[in-house]
Amino acid sequence: MEEITLKSLSDKLDSIQRITLIGAKTVLDLEETCLFTGLSKGHLYRLTSGRQIPFFRKNRKLYFKKTDLENWMTETPCASLKDINSQAATYCSTRQMR
Repeated sequence: MEEITLKSLSDKLDSIQRITLIGAKTVLDLEETCLFTGLSKGHLYRLTSGRQIPFFRKNRKLYFKKTDLENWMTETPCASLKDINSQAATYCSTRQMR
């Protein structure tokens, strides 16, 4: 039982260390990008092969700039209900009734 606890504690410390390293880096490899974005390797490969995500290739390895990833993840915001209602009210008030 104590051995399992030590193993789980060691795994958690390794995870914290990886996340801390990602926070300090500006360019991420594929594994780090998976952790940063929450996407699987397979999905990232599909996105890169379809040129849907910004990336770099060097010596057959994929690299991603964190700033590019942040911009890509936030490029299409979803409007809030308040914004949608405001746009609808503006549209209705400026549209001429026939």
